[in-house]
Amino acid sequence: MYLNFKCNVLSKKLFLSMITTAFFSTVNAQLKDEYKSSIELHAIGTSNSTVPFWMRSNQFGSTPLCGISSSVIGKFSKKYSELTPNEEIYGKNKLVDWGFGFEGRVNGGKSSNLQLIETYVKAKASIFQLKAGRTKDVVGLNGDTSLSSGNFAVSGNALGIPKIELSIPEYWRAPIFDGLFSIKGSFAHGWVGPARILDSIDLSSKEKRNVYYTIDNTPNTYFHQKSFYGRIGREGWKLNIYGGFNHQVYWGNEDSAYGSRFKLSPAQTFLYVATGRAYGSDGIPRSKIGNQIGSIDLGIDYDFESLKVMIYRQQFYDVGALAKLANIADGLTGLSIENKRFRESNQVFQLKKILIEFFSSKNQAGYPWSTPTASGDEDYYNNYYYIQGWTYKNIGLGNPLITRKDDAKPGQASSEYDYFINNRVLALHIGIDADIKDWEMRSKITYSRNYGTFTTSKYGKSTGIKRAQPSDILFKPVNQLSFYTEGFKSLNEKYDIGFSGAFDLGQLLKHSFGLSLKIKRNI
Repeated sequence: MYLNFKCNVLSKKLFLSMITTAFFSTVNAQLKDEYKSSIELHAIGTSNSTVPFWMRSNQFGSTPLCGISSSVIGKFSKKYSELTPNEEIYGKNKLVDWGFGFEGRVNGGKSSNLQLIETYVKAKASIFQLKAGRTKDVVGLNGDTSLSSGNFAVSGNALGIPKIELSIPEYWRAPIFDGLFSIKGSFAHGWVGPARILDSIDLSSKEKRNVYYTIDNTPNTYFHQKSFYGRIGREGWKLNIYGGFNHQVYWGNEDSAYGSRFKLSPAQTFLYVATGRAYGSDGIPRSKIGNQIGSIDLGIDYDFESLKVMIYRQQFYDVGALAKLANIADGLTGLSIENKRFRESNQVFQLKKILIEFFSSKNQAGYPWSTPTASGDEDYYNNYYYIQGWTYKNIGLGNPLITRKDDAKPGQASSEYDYFINNRVLALHIGIDADIKDWEMRSKITYSRNYGTFTTSKYGKSTGIKRAQPSDILFKPVNQLSFYTEGFKSLNEKYDIGFSGAFDLGQLLKHSFGLSLKIKRNI
């Protein structure tokens, strides 16, 4: 949620002062260990009226303003109680517990805004957890969510969609076959709010012309999400094998859009959504209901004496090509190497983890020689029904390497129907977590080759065996380099200081540079 307001410099300072004073005055410093609160002050500068790519991507919607600005970030949370050494020895566990979290951000610069990043309550009973609100969630299997380029389905690029979720959040080892199998998973229902959909459906044929207009083109929209992941490996084994899937859907109020042409009841509609069944009737083309997206993931890790190594693969699906392995060339492939002897020496530089990923979304089963499918090319994140595609609050929910029109340099070739004008990408990404003396450092560098969409390619867009003519203006492949680094240092128990810097060079995004200086007060 963004609450925007305009104010002069004096009122901005007064507002930030009031927020800071209220925060400190309402929080008791003598809270128990499970309660945590902090406040951060940021001073930020960016060039070219742009926030660099990695300063705004995969930040859960917590982003600064462009230009010279300042930010105040307040956090307050209660985590689940931790076991004491005695309880760990005797295997005791708190079966029922609860927690909550809040994070808000105030930005002030040429304009001002208030961002509600996170607000939720949660409770657990044994291995199960029930959570409600807006949370910082990612979905998918990778080596490190903070270093990754981003999961395909939900990467933490946008604000979290408010939802209620029932889950097994951590791998639970089943008490069979000596604990060989472990599982975790989730099932959630969320509220997106009004979402723009198409205004009309043209089902014309050679014999007659049929154009159906939607009754409500901004219906209230829901979010369906589920995931299931399994692990093979007994406790103490050096080798573990992982596999699973996630499934997300934008849907809801189809009868508000289609009227009497839509024949399903709400309960039937939800069943079609959850199972991925296709539906169609007179005036409604046969298709899966809503915008359905996700990935099928595989991984393997091995514990060496001093290193832990993980290899993983996310296989994308959007409109159906994966069922025929037609887009099998696309996916996120990664290698993560963790140093298990981190901080065991006094060396100035100590590497904690390195992650290397290759992201490919160029194929999409869209070439003339690709295996034909009823839905044609995948056209990742774009959707014929939801005009703004796979976004929340206008920001992409998935991997940020797929580019919205508003994020690209002006003048790039695009189709008026595509919200994401660059979804055919090849990218190499490296993330590093390390200590340099007393500083905790994290860095990312990403090099990509970008090919636009099939609509703006020389092949044209396909739907089944039908192929549209290429656009008059073709997307010329361009390169892009983006870099980010950040560092934190604890001065004492109460104060941390930090910085972050980033830059973008290339032909896809505006050239930009950004620097942020931070001080954090732990309460």
